[in-house]
Amino acid sequence: MEVIPAKLDDVPVLAQLLGVLFAQEHDFQPDPELQVLGLTLIIENPSIGLILVAKEQSAIVGMVNVLFSVSTALGAKVAILEDMFVLPEWRDRGFGSQIIERAIQEARDQGCARITLLTDTTNESAHRFYSRHGFKPSAMLPLRLILS
Repeated sequence: MEVIPAKLDDVPVLAQLLGVLFAQEHDFQPDPELQVLGLTLIIENPSIGLILVAKEQSAIVGMVNVLFSVSTALGAKVAILEDMFVLPEWRDRGFGSQIIERAIQEARDQGCARITLLTDTTNESAHRFYSRHGFKPSAMLPLRLILS
């Protein structure tokens, strides 16, 4: 297994993975056209972030987005982890751990001072997974305003 940056050729498969992920999340609905647009935007603009894919032989079995922003509180670049996903049939084999460890290293290499992520409040297995990798709950409450 290897974890490498995604390429434009990977976008159709990544959009399928996001379809599976978004079908199980409370706040999102799959829309392949929108997922292709978002994935392409990230891959074509490294200043926005990067997408890492886990490959077993030549098949993509997992992914994560590492998006960049700036924290005025920290006076530094920070990262936001989104769309962490491993296909169900590939779970419990260490793929998720390898993906997140690579994402953390990429954020460090980019000079990020913090990584933030969101997960469904009811997804206790995700909470345990992220906790094992050093993530802790925040006192901040995410709020959203949909603009489109």
